[in-house]
Amino acid sequence: MSDILEIAAAQAQARQPLRPAVAKAAELARNAEERARTKQHAKHKNTARERLDLLFDTGTFEEIGRFRGGNINDGNAGAAVITGFGEVYGRKVAVYAQDFSVKGGTLGAEEGRKICHLMDMALDLKIPIVAIVDSGGARIQEGVAALNQYGEIFRRTCRASGFVPQISLILGPCAGGAVYCPALTDFIIMTRENSNMFVTGPDVVKAATGETISMDELGGGEVHSTVSGVAHYLADGESDAIDYARTVLAYLPSNAGQKPPVYAYAPTRAERDVAKRLAGIVPDNDRQPYDMLDVIRCITDYGEFVQVHELFGASSIVGFACMEGKPVGIVANQPAVNAGILDVDASEKVARFVRLCDAFNLPIVTLVDTPGYKPGSDQEHAGIIRRGAKVIYAYANAQVPMITVTLRKAFGGAYIVMGSKSIGADMNFAWPNSQIAVLGAAGAVNIIHRHDLNKAKAAGQDVDALRAKYVDEYEKSTVNANLALELGAIDAMIDPEQTRESIVNSLKLLANKTHVRHTEKHHGNQPQ
Repeated sequence: MSDILEIAAAQAQARQPLRPAVAKAAELARNAEERARTKQHAKHKNTARERLDLLFDTGTFEEIGRFRGGNINDGNAGAAVITGFGEVYGRKVAVYAQDFSVKGGTLGAEEGRKICHLMDMALDLKIPIVAIVDSGGARIQEGVAALNQYGEIFRRTCRASGFVPQISLILGPCAGGAVYCPALTDFIIMTRENSNMFVTGPDVVKAATGETISMDELGGGEVHSTVSGVAHYLADGESDAIDYARTVLAYLPSNAGQKPPVYAYAPTRAERDVAKRLAGIVPDNDRQPYDMLDVIRCITDYGEFVQVHELFGASSIVGFACMEGKPVGIVANQPAVNAGILDVDASEKVARFVRLCDAFNLPIVTLVDTPGYKPGSDQEHAGIIRRGAKVIYAYANAQVPMITVTLRKAFGGAYIVMGSKSIGADMNFAWPNSQIAVLGAAGAVNIIHRHDLNKAKAAGQDVDALRAKYVDEYEKSTVNANLALELGAIDAMIDPEQTRESIVNSLKLLANKTHVRHTEKHHGNQPQ
């Protein structure tokens, strides 16, 4: 039997002998990865190929242009970027991963051409694009030739925006003009260590302004996740970052022309018990805080919720969940942080997420409990007008199914912008004790009955008792949701435990809602 196998092997080799060039290329690739491991592991970082192994389903990665830009005879393994395709939960995804072990991961003309070729293929195939960034920036030795490639990448990233999902994983340095590659994508994921983004580095900052600052203080993962809002997720390490990217992709379709994936869901007895918990989460006192995440976990499949921008604009919450196996985007106020008020950061956070959901056909579920926009000169000077207008622009232009539930209070402009019927929501519900008005009762009474209260004080009457009387009257006549019901701004008053059922039924009703082009304009001009 062994003789037969040896003869067969010899015949196979005779038909297609192993060419020395192929063997040399394979050896060159092995040596390059070994060098990469030595360099990257010393910095507690994975190699570009190890990162790809974490990103893709096992055995699905198909590389393109492996030796492009290299010289096999001279021992050059290729460009400082790896490009190819793989599968994430069985769906095809395009990726480019910068290899810091090769010329510091810098981008030269060949690297740029490889990335652009991959992006062109991804657009033709209509599949998501993931960028794994770990680079020293433009290759100085190549000058303007390298800079031109950034322009080519920017143009393709903009072309892909809203058409296919784009995710950037920042797993090393990203500086200078290179930061705008990830800035144009849908998600930026950074790690607590080794992850940096800045337009000008610490040395340039010191030379220009005299300020001494570290890389992490200037543009580390924590800064961009909590202060600037550049990063959408702060990971504990590379594995966590890549796992988050996989999770996000699981909720999104491959492109804007498809519906999101649908997952199996089997209701259980626990579902009804969980729904009953809603009645006890929100306090009767409208000034008492509670955690909106407790509400969200009671209405989503298995209580699962994937937050986006968790550490930024914390008075609002946005993220992904499923309702009977169908992905949705959830937008909510967070009463546990500044009473759920809308400020400049929360406004931009909400607006960007609503636009994302609308681009990729995810229904939007809005949970409202907010006293309004945050007052103060700091907010006015920070641009609450223009930045708050982004929420209006996002909701008013969204054409996916939109369901809104008012839990406790919705006052003033914040009521209008947070998925109200008048701004475009399809179905609006309110809990029995919810309050909807221009102002809260106490604030409204102080304005409407200012003269009456002053007269009572001058006459020596009990002003507090009189104010309480006016507040009670105002709440009965104006602040409760009855007026909104009568005007058709609320479709139904529901008990808290009916919340999930009402949302699910609404999603079924709106399942075939389609996008409609109302005008012949090229595009709108979003508030700056």
